[in-house]
Order: sequence, then C-alpha cells, then structure tokens
Amino acid sequence: MEAFLEEAKASSRVLSTLSGSEKNRILRAMAAKLREEASAILEANAEDMRNAQTNNLSAALKDRLFLDEKRIEGIATAIEQIAALKEPVGRVLEGWHADAGFKIEKVTVPIGVIGVIYESRPNVTADVGALCFKSGNVAILKGGKEAEHSNRAIANVLQSVLEENGLPKAAIALLPDSSREGVAKLIKQERYVDLIVPRGGEALIRYVSTNATVPVVKHDKGLCHTYIDEDADFEKALGVIVNAKCRRTGICGALETLLVDAAIAEEILPRIAEAYAAQGTEVRGCERTRQIIDAVAATEEDYATEYLDNILTIRVVDGVDAAIAHIAQYGSQHSEAIITENYTTAEKFLNEVDASCVYLNASTQFTDGGEFGFGAEVGISTNKLHARGPMGLNELTTYKYKIYGNGEMRA
Repeated sequence: MEAFLEEAKASSRVLSTLSGSEKNRILRAMAAKLREEASAILEANAEDMRNAQTNNLSAALKDRLFLDEKRIEGIATAIEQIAALKEPVGRVLEGWHADAGFKIEKVTVPIGVIGVIYESRPNVTADVGALCFKSGNVAILKGGKEAEHSNRAIANVLQSVLEENGLPKAAIALLPDSSREGVAKLIKQERYVDLIVPRGGEALIRYVSTNATVPVVKHDKGLCHTYIDEDADFEKALGVIVNAKCRRTGICGALETLLVDAAIAEEILPRIAEAYAAQGTEVRGCERTRQIIDAVAATEEDYATEYLDNILTIRVVDGVDAAIAHIAQYGSQHSEAIITENYTTAEKFLNEVDASCVYLNASTQFTDGGEFGFGAEVGISTNKLHARGPMGLNELTTYKYKIYGNGEMRA
C-alpha cells in the first residue's frame, strides 16, 4: 500500500506540470479509446452481470451496474464534455497589492491525491478519473466488488492512454487491495492522500467518516422529498413526481417520500395513486393518506429509508411549515423539491430547507453533474464544507496565495 501511494504522490507532481491543452488532448484520446475498446468493456461487464444474477442483486443495483453501447458512448461523451470545460487550475480568484508593496494573487491549485470509494456504477471509474485528471489530481479508485471486471476494463483503457503519452499510469489507478482492510489502510494515509470521497450506502459513509484521518467529503444517501403545495398546478405536479420517482429508481436523486398539503389531499391523492399504479410503484402512506387511497401503512422506518427501488412513501402535512419540518427531521441534505405556483411559498421553501439542491417545480433527478453542466461529477456532496451538491472540476481544486515581492522586509 505504501509503495503504491508513494507512486501516486509522485504522479501528482507530474500532473501539475501539464498545460490545459495537453490535458484536454489526452482526455479526448481517452474518450476515443473507450469507444475503440467498447467490446472488451462490454465483455467484462457481462461477467459482472452474470455474477450479479448469481448473487441476487436487486433490480436497482443491476440497473446501475449494466453497460451497453449507448452507456459506453455516454461515458465517452462525458469525458469529451469535461475536456471542453474551462481549465480549473491556475485561475486567479483575487489579486491585490498589500500595503507593504508586494502583489498577492489567490490562485486555484489541485488538491493532490484523491481517494474515491464507490459502489455499483462502473461509469464512475471514467467520470472520476477524467475529472481528477483535468483538475490535476491523482485518482485512487476503489469500486465495489460487484463491478470489479467492468472497473478494471475501463481503468485499463484510461491507463493505456496515459502511458502512450509518457505519463504514469498511477495517475488514475484502482486501489490494489480492495478489501475492507485495504480501505481501512487507505483512509488513514494522510501522508500520501489529501482527500477521501466515499459515495454509497449509509454504512460505508459512517465507517469512513468515523475512521478516516484523511479529510472526508461525504456523498451520503439521497433521501429526497417533494412537497405538493395547495397552490400547485396538478398536471405539472403529477408529471414531476412520476419522473422523480420512476425515471430511474436506483439513483440517489430519486424521490423517496412525497409530502402532500392537507388542503388538496382529497382532490389530488386519487390522481397520484392512479399515476403511480400505472408505473407499478408500491405506495406506503400515513394514516391520513390511507383514509383517501389504498396504501400499505407507512412506519417510522419508511420515512427514514432510501429505497432505491420502486417504492414510495406518502405523507399528508399541514402546509409548507410542516413539510419543511418533516424534511429537517428525515432528509439527508441531498435534494428536495416543492411544487407550487405561489412565489412566496416557493421562496420560503427554497430558503429554509437545508439541502445541497432545492428545486421549484422540477424533478430531483436533475441533481447530476452532467445536467448541471459539469460534464460529470465525483459525486453529490452532502457536506457543507469544502464542496456541496454535484462535485465537479472547481470543487476538485483548492487555492494558494502567490506573493510577488521586490525586496520587501517586514519591520
């Protein structure tokens, strides 16, 4: 582990010497090579899918794991989009002359060596590798065992392009010891690793946050809510909530609990039930909900559960204040939405709800680096420091002060 991390640290110094145009050229070559090697990647993914079937993985996890030609094209396109973004390193954030006469510039620089621990989705290997490379950071990747073959195939492609360009393949590398013990070692290597980004289940986030000595940016669960206000446009509301739940049930931006204003519950709940029945969604409801529509009785545990499945909890609440209170109690500070045509109510919700992304009249499934114009993301940060929400290129930099003097001496 120490030899591997020493090589990673040395690679970060090599990356810091690359110009933006060089990095962009290499990223475009990575995208092209992924397309060329699509058949090998699909073959590796097929093995992971066979293992997923044998191990009885859930439908949601299988969906996150699955690759086809369209998804590989999406991965390659995301890398090209990252290449087309503005150079994040070397930007002068501020500049001024101090009273002593010298000039000060506050300039963006790479963080250094970033360890990312993730589950299921093999596209993360390419997304994170490309984002880290563009921002001048070394990426140490620890994917889930369910995507082992897919991750290795994608990493091999990225590393082959690095080597073709005279760069160390350690700049984008899979953690050699992917066991729990390997992770336990990685998160305590503050001498070599500058940041750990865990993205996955609640148990993983808790373990890393509790045991790491390296700084951590958490990408916690997405226990997302949508509140339908009494002043909502019903047609708009129905379209948004079905998309937020059913477009892809296994992603962190999927709707898990729907809150409905009591003032409109009797009118809108039957239409909501009909819309979700058409999608095969299992609905669980509070007592007030079940007085209006058929639903499984919701428990306290349901309100705190990220299903990542075609299951939804519905709760009737007394206005926007009750909705905000429910989200404060059960939310994970990921993505929350309100459906309303009342500007005052909308602004109250958007200002008072504590989450990385708050939406008015839109699906929470838009919480995604690509949708935000970032090309891709390392994950969705639920931290308040150093990054929050989709973590793209700019969030993979820090800054330093460059001071230009001419013999000044402090009295």
